[in-house]
Amino acid sequence: MGKSKKKEIIRLERESVIGVTKARLISTLAAEIENDTQDRTEEQRIPDRDEFLKLCKRVEYTIRAWYLLQFEDLMQLYSLFDPVHGAQKLEQQKLSDKEIDELEQNFLTDLFLVMEKSNFKIASNEEIDVATSGEYLLHLPIVVDESKLDNKLLKKYFENNPAEDIPDFSDKYVIFRRGIGLDKKTDFFIMEKVDLIISRFWKYLLRITTLDKFFKKPAPKKRDSESDTDEDDFFVERIRLENMELSIQNLILPNTIQEPTFDRIIVVYRQATTDEDSPERAIHIKHFKNIPMADLEIVLPEKKSPGLTPMDWLSFIGSAIVGLIAVFTSIETTKVDLWVIFAILSTLIGYCAKTYFSFQQNLADYQNLITQSMYEKQLDSGRGTLLHLCDDVIQQEVKEVIISFLVLNERGNSTLPDLDKTCEWMMKNWFNDEINFDVDDAVKKLEKLGIVTKDSEGRYSSVGLKRANEIIGTTTEELVLKAKEDAAAAADANTPASPSATTPAVGTPAVGADSGGSDNADEDNYAADTDEDKYAADTDVLLNK
Repeated sequence: MGKSKKKEIIRLERESVIGVTKARLISTLAAEIENDTQDRTEEQRIPDRDEFLKLCKRVEYTIRAWYLLQFEDLMQLYSLFDPVHGAQKLEQQKLSDKEIDELEQNFLTDLFLVMEKSNFKIASNEEIDVATSGEYLLHLPIVVDESKLDNKLLKKYFENNPAEDIPDFSDKYVIFRRGIGLDKKTDFFIMEKVDLIISRFWKYLLRITTLDKFFKKPAPKKRDSESDTDEDDFFVERIRLENMELSIQNLILPNTIQEPTFDRIIVVYRQATTDEDSPERAIHIKHFKNIPMADLEIVLPEKKSPGLTPMDWLSFIGSAIVGLIAVFTSIETTKVDLWVIFAILSTLIGYCAKTYFSFQQNLADYQNLITQSMYEKQLDSGRGTLLHLCDDVIQQEVKEVIISFLVLNERGNSTLPDLDKTCEWMMKNWFNDEINFDVDDAVKKLEKLGIVTKDSEGRYSSVGLKRANEIIGTTTEELVLKAKEDAAAAADANTPASPSATTPAVGTPAVGADSGGSDNADEDNYAADTDEDKYAADTDVLLNK
């Protein structure tokens, strides 16, 4: 972009989310297992690889089983607060207001837990301040119409579940964020450069006339955490036109601006009740991707139409008054300098024109950004977002288990700090994915699976691959798949398949999440039953949960 006046560096916390896909992770680790055993015969290498692939499947099937009932409860509860059909289902249940209040708090508890397991975090005050301290593509102040948002639902939840450093608006809406990316845009930015030239000249004129103290903005409050350093933090440069050095090269050539992004954003809120006889019960969940930090306002609910701010009007009036005073003062002097009067009037008119045309341009950009956020940035909403979250939890948990188990299996005894560093090193060097590995959660899952041991000195070690598969045992999914294979083989041989060959025996010891192996098994598991009697029975269970 050329020279800049100064660099604007943002310090961010490293994420725990594992960005690499499960398929790539497993294939790469399986290849490494083969490479580590090159001195063995082919017959000796293949069993290790096969045992590892079998372990990966069994780990996923088992973890899916752990969460099955929890996810079913989540989807069942949300069906009562779905903005589309929730009101109708609540009416069918004939529940009291107290029971509905309890159910919606149960839903929020389950939702926030799934968010945590999927490595989403509530955006803190500090993160909101950092995000809104600059401008990127959005140059208008966006204000939420809080009168259109409910302030009871989330307020009650946080009263029962206190959280640290949550924003002041968290009683009306909550912003979850996960992952950090980078967005760049290269363009000539003609209008923005004209605006920059006029702004710089206006500031210069105010400074030489000593009037800048009347328009000076207070310095931003320094955060206490800015002086703290953490090995898990990393730094990203925010490149803006406002920090650009004015030069012929920068003005006539394309420029590149850069802004860190939130890889995923989820917003949860409820609209305010407009009819006291029919209280609003719907809970809205919106899912967005790749949102620039400085443009975070585009995902906010119930935004007011932007307009000229009181500060803009104050600048208009103040500039007019200052300009007129300067003109009259020049006229009253014994020697009138027409060039001075011309310069003052030109600057005044230019500043007013700049403010007006900048607003019109920014308004057009705002409309484009809103349209883009609706059609390109928004991933899903409501039930679709919950289905995605449920699957995402399983994928993250499986990847954590596979990574930590393989490291223990290859390295032998390790303490938690050593295991944490090794896992992070492996993700960085093998997959170019710098993360803050959640080693505590990974080890808890390994212990729950029963495939790691801990000695008296606090060091962890894993069992062998074959033994790990024996401990977890054959899962229901494997039995179903085996039955299907046997049935297909019998059909190919044109031999009638026996009932025992097509259906797993009742009472077979197996651990698994699904009762079927179809491609749509996840949606079948999470889908809420629409039968009214089933709803009534499930609602009683959820109330007594």
